[in-house]
Amino acid sequence: MIYVIACGDRPVCGAAKLAPRYGSLEPYWIDSRRLHHWRVPGGLYSWLQDKGSLTARIKSACPAGAFRVRVRRQAWDKPLYSESRLLGVRRGTIAIIREVELHCAGVPWVFARTLIPSSSLDGPARRLGRLGERPLGEVLFSDPRMRRGTMEVARLLPRHPLFWVAVNSLEQAPDMIWGRRTLFFLSGKPLLVNEIFLPDLPEDMP
Repeated sequence: MIYVIACGDRPVCGAAKLAPRYGSLEPYWIDSRRLHHWRVPGGLYSWLQDKGSLTARIKSACPAGAFRVRVRRQAWDKPLYSESRLLGVRRGTIAIIREVELHCAGVPWVFARTLIPSSSLDGPARRLGRLGERPLGEVLFSDPRMRRGTMEVARLLPRHPLFWVAVNSLEQAPDMIWGRRTLFFLSGKPLLVNEIFLPDLPEDMP
């Protein structure tokens, strides 16, 4: 597998180094409606349950011009088993996988992993493979054809390979992190967005 970064108007380009490898051990994802407030530390509960645009919420908390999207990886690759199940595609079917960090003042607050099956890249969704450093949330939440589907939450631990991908740029790994994933539909076609909340994310944001 090759590590690649999106550039220009092409979905995938610029081979650089080996991509992270995901093992078979996945977090235990549950429906967000089953998550109890007392199980989540501090103010993370509101982040996990927020139905609005995460991008917009972070931007509102950052000083003007301090928000940035850092693209870590964009490539055709195989989703994890549970990701394939949610997307409704056969196991082993490849998708565009886009991994980014949402930064405020140079500090990563959120790691996001988006999966777009090839069958979802027809029509209006085609532009999603060419975002570059534009936030996905800006596109999704401004499109009247967007519909939100299933949302799941999970606690990620060091035994989960996805944990290490999410904290890759941190100087010190935390003991655990929380995340959510949401199935969206654009013109009826699915894409899956994982949002993993990193330790420097302020928990008391409005």
